[in-house]
Amino acid sequence: MTDTTFLTGHLLIAMPAMQDPNFARTVTYICEHTEQGALGIVINRPLDMDLGTIFDQLSLDSTDPTLARQPVLQGGPVHQERGFVLHEPPEAAEREFDATLAVTDAIRVTTSQDILSAMARGIGPRRAVVALGYAGWGAGQLESELGQNTWLSVPATPKIIFDTPFELRWRESTRLLGFDPSTLSHQAGHA
Repeated sequence: MTDTTFLTGHLLIAMPAMQDPNFARTVTYICEHTEQGALGIVINRPLDMDLGTIFDQLSLDSTDPTLARQPVLQGGPVHQERGFVLHEPPEAAEREFDATLAVTDAIRVTTSQDILSAMARGIGPRRAVVALGYAGWGAGQLESELGQNTWLSVPATPKIIFDTPFELRWRESTRLLGFDPSTLSHQAGHA
């Protein structure tokens, strides 16, 4: 596989026939995809938990009640106790956070607590999504699933990740491909 076929910075959209309950009708943002495998965060599965609960668990006082009510996402079935923050890059005057990967010019993923502390104090990134857990694929696994028509892929946009309501992310991600998702078959196959 060449670098041009890796899907870092793309959205994986589960096909309608996806039977795995962990991924049925999900949209997964791919944070890293190499020859060794892939790591992604599901961005359309809110948990019955808000960011205020995370702040409380970490003994962080939040200055913004709206932020504290922001839903936390189920980022995937792997290490569901581990937190991930998808966010915009810091403004020029702000500092970078520890344990941050620049996925693209427009999107970062951070796994360190310092970003949550900054968010609670009102000095974090302007737009961010917090998730627990991730989706992971071993070497060649994602490529195999793509070959079986399990997923569609499209370059991600910050609008889908940060602005689109969770319940609309699957449909809107599919529309980035240029067609209406209701026209997708529920049967997998090859032409």
